[in-house]
Amino acid sequence: MLPIGLVVSVVLAGCTQQQLQGFLPGDPGLTDHTGRIIGLWTTSWIVLLVVGVITWGLILWAVVVYRRRKGQTGLPVQLRYNLPIEIFYTIVPFILVIGFFAFTARDQTAIEADNDPEVHIQVYGKRWAWDFNYVDENVFSAGVQADTLADGGVQEDELPVLYLPVGKRVEINIESRDVIHSFWIIDFLYKKDMIPAKSNYLYFIPLEEGTYHVKCAELCGEYHSLMLAEVKVVSEAEYEHQMALLREAGNVGQLGPEYNTNTNLPGNGSSTTDSDLVEKGDAK
Repeated sequence: MLPIGLVVSVVLAGCTQQQLQGFLPGDPGLTDHTGRIIGLWTTSWIVLLVVGVITWGLILWAVVVYRRRKGQTGLPVQLRYNLPIEIFYTIVPFILVIGFFAFTARDQTAIEADNDPEVHIQVYGKRWAWDFNYVDENVFSAGVQADTLADGGVQEDELPVLYLPVGKRVEINIESRDVIHSFWIIDFLYKKDMIPAKSNYLYFIPLEEGTYHVKCAELCGEYHSLMLAEVKVVSEAEYEHQMALLREAGNVGQLGPEYNTNTNLPGNGSSTTDSDLVEKGDAK
């Protein structure tokens, strides 16, 4: 283990910040969760790399030491029922699995904790754009699908924008208007599926002002790749200014489920139920 530890130390010393965080986007201080997620990811990879190096070493050692030599014939001595080895390769993977599960459960519990959010946002995913409801301010922003340019890029200044105040704990309620989508703030290392007729939530505190990209991470149809948006983390004064602009534009109220295009959902009065079919059959 000592040579392995020395090699790993030398390699890590020459790594860039992106390599040290496992090639994940963003930085540890963007939200109150990104550092925890990066730590879980990179530690898991280091542990698995050590396991991999040991496993590969044992495989190569067995191939070299127990290879057939010139002039040898027949089968080598067959060994079976080596109890110490069988206990080893059963107990060690079990400990690794339990360890990964425990640390993942610990971090997931911390990430998903409610903790009295100060800002409440509702996001609707729709083919192929996003609607943003600022619940506390009772204003909304309706999004449209990204427009492509001749060079293959997109018209970024027309993308839907979600404004968030820096340093405030945010709750984002994500919903779908049609099929399954996934709301993914890339640099925040946080995404979650938007499932029809089900409410999911994201909780975090944005810690650095800036512009961050949003994508749909669930294949949802022909223009899935154009289901883009931006998250702008701004000062509280700028956040209030943006809310005032939405009010001035007449975007007062909320874009609720009445705009859903998937009407065949549980509890939706416009969907066809079994009782409706029975009544239609009796009438016919």
